[in-house]
Amino acid sequence: MTGEFFKFALLAVLSGLLLAAVVTDLRSRIISNWLNLSIALLAPLYWWACGIDLWPDVALQIGLGVGVFAVFAGLFAIGMMGGGDVKMLAALALWFPWQSLIVLLTIMALAGGVVTLITIIHHRIAKREGPPEIPYGVAISVAALWLVGERYINQFT
Repeated sequence: MTGEFFKFALLAVLSGLLLAAVVTDLRSRIISNWLNLSIALLAPLYWWACGIDLWPDVALQIGLGVGVFAVFAGLFAIGMMGGGDVKMLAALALWFPWQSLIVLLTIMALAGGVVTLITIIHHRIAKREGPPEIPYGVAISVAALWLVGERYINQFT
């Protein structure tokens, strides 16, 4: 029971950090490094609470984090993503197995389309100069919150 409570508490903290990322990204279009670092540093505690083995499970999670960072850092390099978004995705990749990570990326892409449309419409209505800055951290957070919630909602169906 204690391990299950600890996992739930860690997922609650992750959810709080994701909500903080939404607020800061909407307000300033910045996801703080301390938020991303907190998400990344809590992942090993989550691994421990879940009882996953160092080999190959933890190694795979670290590999996923590095791989996601590499792919999205490439998108950052060509100006398609913000640095905070890339770091948050890499930190979240430490939390979810590869199957869930694919779901996260799919939901993120769909939510990102909605966020982009809303941002562009708002930008045009407000008649702002220059290109709109898309708060993509909102889409990333929504996708991760979806996965966290799904773990608890689906157990009742």
